[in-house]
Amino acid sequence: MSKDYNTYESPLCTRYASEEMQYVFSQQKKFSTFRRLWVALARAEMELGLNITPQQVAQLEANIDNIDFAVAEAREKEVRHDVMSHVYAYGQVCPDAAGIIHLGATSCYVGDNTDIIIMRDAMQIIHRKLINVLANLAAFAKKYRSLPCLAYTHLQPAQLTTVGKRATLWMNELLMDLEDLEYRMSSLKLLGQKGTTGTQASFVELFHGDDEKIDLLEQKIAKEMGFEKCVPVSGQTYSRKVDTAVVNVLAGIAASCSKFSNDLRILASFKEMEEPFEKHQIGSSAMPYKRNPMRSERITSLSRYIMIDALNPAFTSATQWFERTLDDSANKRIAVAEAFLAADAILNIMLNVTDGLVVYEKSVTARVMKELPFMATENIMMRAVEKGGDRQVLHEKLREHSMAAARVVKEEGGENDLVERIAADPAFMITAEEIKAVLKPENYIGRCPQQVDSFLKECVDPILDKNKEFLGEKAELSV
Repeated sequence: MSKDYNTYESPLCTRYASEEMQYVFSQQKKFSTFRRLWVALARAEMELGLNITPQQVAQLEANIDNIDFAVAEAREKEVRHDVMSHVYAYGQVCPDAAGIIHLGATSCYVGDNTDIIIMRDAMQIIHRKLINVLANLAAFAKKYRSLPCLAYTHLQPAQLTTVGKRATLWMNELLMDLEDLEYRMSSLKLLGQKGTTGTQASFVELFHGDDEKIDLLEQKIAKEMGFEKCVPVSGQTYSRKVDTAVVNVLAGIAASCSKFSNDLRILASFKEMEEPFEKHQIGSSAMPYKRNPMRSERITSLSRYIMIDALNPAFTSATQWFERTLDDSANKRIAVAEAFLAADAILNIMLNVTDGLVVYEKSVTARVMKELPFMATENIMMRAVEKGGDRQVLHEKLREHSMAAARVVKEEGGENDLVERIAADPAFMITAEEIKAVLKPENYIGRCPQQVDSFLKECVDPILDKNKEFLGEKAELSV
């Protein structure tokens, strides 16, 4: 079939998100999960004594993936109900079991439980990719644990840090996101079978008021679908605050990745670091020499989308009247799915970029040495005081010399001549050679290497070891 260029296609699918994540939100995944839930319901009802046979359950189970979407779509046009159209389509291929499909359930039994299952499966993909991003950054931090570089406050050179230590700052925020993600994954519960308004009234009738069987029914369904528990109480739906919490975790990941990408874009402008650049990649249509940080820019762009999208589930959860309204449906179909697709896309780019970060060590060091005389002034002053100088007088002279040297750099475009100015001032009783002996970048990085080592050993390595079966993932980008 030729491609239709006359209809809208989501760039999240055509350009960004992986096929794996797209499948999780596909129609096949959704409606086969409907059927798995119908199988779980029928099996549990049979085991608890309702008039359902093993042959009926077996027929349902054999046709879980045998979905005739054309039949379902035609039926939906007739009945205007997506769930009942799929009950009908399932019954067409399971004629012996058609009469017991969806027995006692309401639409949210399949709709909401499927949404929870899909979010669980999607979070597992996000979790795996986030672990691999951390692994890439851990290797990077270890490699550059001791390489001095400029640290910034207010985007102005402040003191020194190391390239590896800065990477731990990126990682620390991602670890916070990982902790949030794992909490949401571990606390996720099925809706279960709560009925039209959450009272389980239909199951009271089916089981003639047997509370124990109704509770067991829900436990059996949860176990078959891979959950420990169902929500304790609900209206017709699970609380939409669940969607809010999950998408907020994705927004947190987006914020952390955006922080990384913005830092990398600035470092690229400084000519200190770059994202990987393909052999035939074009940086600009007009300027052939450019190496634009396009992948990092894409991270920033998609992150912005998720952070704004997080408002959608919050508004939806706030406006669910009483036991339910349907103004959630159209919104959450888009908002939750696209949040996951965009988060997946961001982590794909993160995997690609962090696996090939380029550090220009000589450029990093050259930038350090231009600023280091300013940062070494306190050490120079201490040496002069040891030789008998007046600390207050020296402090004022250093201020004056520093301002003058800065003017040369900023106004005249000259080199930093602070060392020469201090050496020429007899108040300091120090030679240029003595000053330059002080200007060793490694003397100004504090405990950066030790901090990197401790952070990796105590915070990162245990997580990587726990998830070692997932490590080694690469990401190929389509654009």
